[in-house]
Amino acid sequence: MTNQKNKILVVDDDPGIRELLERYLQEQGFIVSCVEDGETLDRYLTENNPDLIILDLMLPGEDGLSIAQRLHANNDSAILMLSARGEDVDRIVGLELGADDYLAKPFNPRELLARIRAILRRKNDSLKNSQHNKNDNIHSFGPFHLNAVSQELKRDDKVVSLSSGEYALLKIFVDHPDRVMSRDTLIDMLKGYERLPYDRSIDVRVTRLRRKIEDDVASPTYIRTVWGEGYRFTPGQE
Repeated sequence: MTNQKNKILVVDDDPGIRELLERYLQEQGFIVSCVEDGETLDRYLTENNPDLIILDLMLPGEDGLSIAQRLHANNDSAILMLSARGEDVDRIVGLELGADDYLAKPFNPRELLARIRAILRRKNDSLKNSQHNKNDNIHSFGPFHLNAVSQELKRDDKVVSLSSGEYALLKIFVDHPDRVMSRDTLIDMLKGYERLPYDRSIDVRVTRLRRKIEDDVASPTYIRTVWGEGYRFTPGQE
């Protein structure tokens, strides 16, 4: 089960939201802590390592987007971003900066729970699957080596920073080489819950991942667009 023993940190300056989320998520079996801003978040992270951070976009002092960018570079916790602003541009920027998902306020608590479970299931399943067969833990393509146990990508000997969402997408691609994967298939494999109409999150994730592994994003070697169908991962250069 994905929610047992999982630790969640809520970062929101609204005490009502903090109280609501803490009570609701504790009822679902999570271990929940709450802080009100980036400063208290940093103090919390010096001694704790939550599995998931629910991060509000509009915070006093350092805003959520800046915090997400910092966490993406220095922390392996998954990030679910909340915002009273539901515009597509905010959602896309949040995903590009390393958030694993984005939910607009006001939200249905059941939808929030479904998204949390999907993120944690993705992390847990990828670790379990990678440990099932130790001989299949390393996936190599070009100068890259993806370790499915540590969930670490290296280019030669240098670590390439990946969010949990970027890792999950790359893992799907390396597990299905030279196969055209439709956007709907990728969304279903990544999210595990009902998506919104015209969901563009896959295109955002692919673009973000290409920036990490492609020498020329405009002419990708590994993650290629198949127009009208989806994407194809080609581990060997043609």
